[in-house]
Amino acid sequence: MFAEIINTISDLLYSYILIILLLGAGIWFSIRTRFVQFRMFIESLRVVAQPGSDKNGLSSFQALMVSTASRVGTGNIAGISTAICLGGPGAVFWMWLTALLGSASAFIESTLAQIYKHKAEDGSSYGGPAYYIQAALKKHWIGVLFAVTLILTYMGGFNLVASFNIADSFRAYSFFDPKNTPLAVGVVLALIFAAAIFGGSRQISKITGVLVPVMGIFYLAASLFIVVTHYQAIPQMFADIFGNAFDLQAIFGGFAGSCVMHGIKRGLFSNEAGVGSAPNAAASAAVSHPVKQGLVQMLSVFIDTILICSATAFMLLCSGVAPGADLAGMPWVQAAASNSLGGFGTIFITIALCLFAFTTLIGNFYYAEMGLKFLCGRKPGKALINAFRVIAALIVLAGATMEFGLVWNMADVLMGLMALINLPVILILGGPAIRAMKDYMKQKKEGKDPVFRARDIELRDKTDFWN
Repeated sequence: MFAEIINTISDLLYSYILIILLLGAGIWFSIRTRFVQFRMFIESLRVVAQPGSDKNGLSSFQALMVSTASRVGTGNIAGISTAICLGGPGAVFWMWLTALLGSASAFIESTLAQIYKHKAEDGSSYGGPAYYIQAALKKHWIGVLFAVTLILTYMGGFNLVASFNIADSFRAYSFFDPKNTPLAVGVVLALIFAAAIFGGSRQISKITGVLVPVMGIFYLAASLFIVVTHYQAIPQMFADIFGNAFDLQAIFGGFAGSCVMHGIKRGLFSNEAGVGSAPNAAASAAVSHPVKQGLVQMLSVFIDTILICSATAFMLLCSGVAPGADLAGMPWVQAAASNSLGGFGTIFITIALCLFAFTTLIGNFYYAEMGLKFLCGRKPGKALINAFRVIAALIVLAGATMEFGLVWNMADVLMGLMALINLPVILILGGPAIRAMKDYMKQKKEGKDPVFRARDIELRDKTDFWN
């Protein structure tokens, strides 16, 4: 009964409410920013390469890697397989549209996080939606609600999915035992995860700074190899994506299972644009102007969806292995890789998923820890933070032993609740971020490396960094 309730809520959220809110917010911010995601794309690449302006904070690159670690994960592999198997190849188009429009929302929310970030005792910065809600809206209870939902979504829902998919990837091997293998994988994974998170947020940024670029490059290379060796299938692949995306009879004949819903749902799960997660990492960056981090997080959406999710989709659709509901998730990905690369393909995909999912686990916990610190006034007791970390490890263990449908739907519902809080907030508070963008562009035209001051955009709210 619990699974049925979660499934019903998920269908309601993604069939009506979130589609309107996500696409509406993306279109609104794209227009208000004059399509910043295209106009300032090259500038975002330049900003990522800049060192941090303060040794106590993360650099733009480190903040990008933390947020990308959370974004780039099981959604980029198993999630894309699930979307196509259940919704058809047209889901890829709707995933792209969600990312391209959503990157404008990502720009706004991360710029706001920088504007309203707080100064820690060691001089570093912290912040996120809970903080800009409190600072600008003066509604502490909404900040508390967001922080609680953040913890439930990232430490709970998303980490259950990541753990489940790692365990599920071993189903392709002869030694897999449905009773014992998931439990064994869960125990090992929980222990490794615990060792990483007890090192703290700086340890997390170091781990993700190494693993994310390395695994991303290898995965893209393998996907490109499979696509190139099946080049004759490329024209049909694009015909299937665009033909299915606009098959109105298929879409409206059963919207809850259509390519539109699955594309938007899996696109949002993967890139998290507008959900309110990445601003927690964005606020930790030491930059001279808030817009710099807005541009960096906009770039993270591009890396996640347009590069890595597309690589998975192209690899699957060119592989020669037909999708089906029974192959949703890791089975189709492993079958596609095996068909092209032999036994090595299955092993490679398993290793890739484990690395993607592991960085997702620790990136997600970083966000959950930010939520806990907000609830405790930045000073959770040592016993509390240790108990929190132990609970997080136990959730990872539990996820490995759960069922496919339940873990995905729980994650979708919790993520949807976060978006329902954050998107209306940034629609209300978007003004300062847009004025900051105009200030940034003005200084760039004057040949300056932009430096932000709150009074330059007539910001009346008190800030810790920009006065």
